[in-house]
Amino acid sequence: MVLSRGSALMLLVGGAVSCTAIPPAAGDADAAVDAEVAVTTPPPAEAAEPLRSDFWFNGDPRQGAVIVGRVPTGAASVSLNGQPLKITADGFFLMGFGRDAENSASLVWQVADGNEQQRYLPVRAGNWKIEHVNVSRRGGARTSAEFRRRRGPELAQINAARRQRNQSDGWRQDFIWPVKGRLSGFFGSQRIYRGTPGSYHSGMDIAAPTGTPFVAPADGVVILAARSAFTLEGHLLMIDHGMGLNSAFLHCSELLVNVGDPVKQGQAIGRVGNTGRATGPHLHWGMKWNAARVDPLLLVPPQ
Repeated sequence: MVLSRGSALMLLVGGAVSCTAIPPAAGDADAAVDAEVAVTTPPPAEAAEPLRSDFWFNGDPRQGAVIVGRVPTGAASVSLNGQPLKITADGFFLMGFGRDAENSASLVWQVADGNEQQRYLPVRAGNWKIEHVNVSRRGGARTSAEFRRRRGPELAQINAARRQRNQSDGWRQDFIWPVKGRLSGFFGSQRIYRGTPGSYHSGMDIAAPTGTPFVAPADGVVILAARSAFTLEGHLLMIDHGMGLNSAFLHCSELLVNVGDPVKQGQAIGRVGNTGRATGPHLHWGMKWNAARVDPLLLVPPQ
């Protein structure tokens, strides 16, 4: 990321001042006077935060990216392409751009007096891997009656989990890798079958041996833990990081947390596996911000 969220917060928000008085030794009159002064003298007033005349962002908008922003002082509301965004008490918000987002986004905000202002944000194109294949696309098992029978209830569980909105500040953290390994699949890659586009890859694949523990990339709340393997995802684990941002971990061999559990960044939450529709042991890490699929690779530092 262009600027550490933790560093940004320290730069933009003033620190609190504290004062601690140590009791004097018995019989020490001068120390007693000093202690009394230390207790009764009020701490110096905190410096007023400078007014913010413009937006602040921790990165440039681009397809697949998630961006933390901060509103100008006095902004009462803000929306992205007509979608209202939640603003924290200290003025921060989150916005994401899907894999196929338009090359420009509209940011609209209102100030306290009700006046509305607007600006356009250029959105950089992603560098997606496109592979042209001179064969027709095959439906395979996805067209079978058994797959269709099972898939509906599975999707209903996934969609219900994503509609949840839990309180978490994980979205404000610098994300870490859930597990280290060879990248065997990339977000946004797509095959074109004789001119007909197939679905693009919706996450990042990290190859690792079955049983390898993986950790929470940021704080959050468990919103789905599929202990009965789904047809495609296998044992699926989903974490809500707050502000509409969630992570999904597919093909797990074991889940170490339960629905409703709060998790901390770096906590072991599952084990890599080969369940569901997979060609080998790996962790598929997918992310969504509200309805937009985003690229986890843009949130973590280089391996």
